[in-house]
Amino acid sequence: MFDSEKSTGTQYTWTVALLAVAFIFIPAVLIVTRPAGSMALVIALLCSLTSATLAWVNWKKASQLSIPTIATQPVEPK
Repeated sequence: MFDSEKSTGTQYTWTVALLAVAFIFIPAVLIVTRPAGSMALVIALLCSLTSATLAWVNWKKASQLSIPTIATQPVEPK
């Protein structure tokens, strides 16, 4: 029925790491380096968007693994 051996707690570690890159690390790099042109800003925004998208995909995959499905057994007539 339920497989208690599967642990998905560590699956969300990558999601949190990717979100940290998208919303903390990349903006911090932009603030520290103070890009002179708009090209650096565009690249940073694309990297941030890519990281957030990968985090969402990873979260969707991990959440589907952690939601147990209830398998019904066919009832045999007696």
